[in-house]
This record gives sequence, structure tokens and C-alpha cells, in this order.
Amino acid sequence: MKRLLSYLWPFTKEVSSQINGTLELTWMNGKKVLDSQNANYSYGSLQKLLSYGLSLIDISANSEILLLGLGGGSIIEPLRNTFDHQGKITAVEIDEVVIEIAKNEFNITNNHNLEIICEDAFFYVERCASQFEIIIIDIFIDNQVPKQFYENQFWKNLIPLLKPEGQIVFNAGINLKENIKIESLKSIVKPDIEFSQHNQVQGTNTLLIGKKKSRDKG
Repeated sequence: MKRLLSYLWPFTKEVSSQINGTLELTWMNGKKVLDSQNANYSYGSLQKLLSYGLSLIDISANSEILLLGLGGGSIIEPLRNTFDHQGKITAVEIDEVVIEIAKNEFNITNNHNLEIICEDAFFYVERCASQFEIIIIDIFIDNQVPKQFYENQFWKNLIPLLKPEGQIVFNAGINLKENIKIESLKSIVKPDIEFSQHNQVQGTNTLLIGKKKSRDKG
């Protein structure tokens, strides 16, 4: 009934989080979305821009994927259905409230092909010993990427987790008026990763798409 009535007017439920503040679950035009106070967190424009980012990389059916920042889990659906990915996804999300929303409101469940870990992504990559073909970084508190995810220590720990020829999709920020952080990040990851930069995706976001270089043998 809510889905049908949402075509006439939206229904909104507020959920409080110590980490993300007030979150809003809204039924609008037959679809449920998750928003923070100033940004879409899941199933709205965010799903479209991440799907665009995924369209720029090669995704094999069985590639192992690390997702830093689960949100409501909106990237899972296009990975499985649009890009036909059936492999293991390890999703790291710092906010237990957001994980519960993903499970209870959007039916995102832990299973053998999706492992959800409640942990700060910064510390997860510090201790992780696995490697992945694809790493997706979508970490926001409201409409800001926390500054540590642009800095040397995070990337020093992250790069070894990516297999040679592995790929990265980084949702790097909203309405970036200057590129100091981006240019600094590009210099940090060289020579291991070369980023291509895509501005104003969905009219707002900057995406960085990268591939890890293979080391020459000899």
C-alpha cells in the first residue's frame, strides 16, 4: 500500500544514528530510498552514479570484490543483475544502524557470497590479508568523504589488497570546487595506480577509476 500511495505523496521515516546523524527512509514514486540530511545514501542518484562507475571497468562473474561503505546496499543489485557478478563481495560498513537498515528495509542479507563486516574501513584495510580483483570505495559521512581516505596511510594499506591488474572505483566527493585533494591522491598512488577522473557524474560527484599496474619481471 505504501508503494502505491507513494506515487501520490512521499512517506518518510527518520532513523537516528550516532555516526550519520538523522537518516531518512522515504517511499517516493514507488521506490524506497535512504538519505542523510544533505545527500542520497542509497537507491537514488547514488545508485546511478556508482552503476556508471562500474560500467567503466571490467567485471568478471567470479571476481572477488571489496566494498568499503555498504550504505543501504544499493550497489549490490546492479552488480548482481546488470553486471552478472556472482562472486564473493566483502562489504565493510562502520555504522551498525545503517547495516540494520540495509537488512531490514532493503533485504540485504549475509550469505556465502556477501559478507557484511561492521568496522571502520580505515582499520579494516590496515589488518586485511586478502586480495581482491575490484575495490569500490563509497565512504561518506553525510556529504563528505572523511579526510583520512585521501591520505597516504590509507592508500599505503589499500594498494596491497588489490591484485595486479585489479581495479578501483572511488566515489571521491561531491561538488569538488578545487582538486587539491584529488591531485595529492593521484601522486600518492603512483606508480602503482593510474586514475582517470570523471567529474560531475549525476551532476555532482567526482569518480576516480583506476587499475593496478603489474610489476615488470626481471
